[in-house]
Amino acid sequence: METILLRPISIIFSLLQFAILGRVLLSWVRIDPYHPAVQLLHEITEPILQPIRNLMSDMQGMLDFSPIIALLLLDLIEGLLRYLIIGLF
Repeated sequence: METILLRPISIIFSLLQFAILGRVLLSWVRIDPYHPAVQLLHEITEPILQPIRNLMSDMQGMLDFSPIIALLLLDLIEGLLRYLIIGLF
């Protein structure tokens, strides 16, 4: 029973993590910001990254550390969900 719940959670969190990594990689190259794929990536990741940026606004300089923190938080949340689900069954 727990596999039915754990597998989709793992897939969702993996997709979010890949989206954030993709956004980081795209920030290193010049691309069209109006391309539909770029806009989709932005729409998926911005709700995760923007609150982190708001909290870190005083600490930021030239580098944006919000993707690193987002990846760590996503990993932590996934681990907590897995722990709770395994504990229930």
